[in-house]
Amino acid sequence: MKLTLEISIPSALWRGLPRARAIARETIAACVDDAEIPSREGASVSLCLSDNARVRELNARWRGMDKPTNVLSFPAAPGGSLGETFMLGDIAVAYETMANEAETSGVVLADHYRHLVAHGFLHLMGYDHQTHEEAGRMEALETRILARLGVADPYADGHVEE
Repeated sequence: MKLTLEISIPSALWRGLPRARAIARETIAACVDDAEIPSREGASVSLCLSDNARVRELNARWRGMDKPTNVLSFPAAPGGSLGETFMLGDIAVAYETMANEAETSGVVLADHYRHLVAHGFLHLMGYDHQTHEEAGRMEALETRILARLGVADPYADGHVEE
């Protein structure tokens, strides 16, 4: 799959992770390679590297939860074509929540970010974790993708927050 990744960084907090763009591109490329995603030329994903305030607004508006979260995914409606581009959806990551989770769990910030990007992207591809079976399948895929990128299993110690 040839995928275009559009990255916006409206929050200056992301200066705390200088390679954020490159890490996202590497992670999504690994997801595409490993996730058995049907080939579709011209696919596009939007990644917004934001802050707690903006992610809280999105979470309240679209999920009815008035609180920040680490990552949100918004799959495009079926047939989400923009001319030659097929929009897969949008991902938003909240810097403060991500950084706090990484610090609390003793995980390298870049590794936790990779996990959240992979997690968000897999949601766009239809993966979910509403049931134990779905969660097991998604977690195994995330773990395999992250291992290819040199990141330890984020579920090994049971400290991952969803």
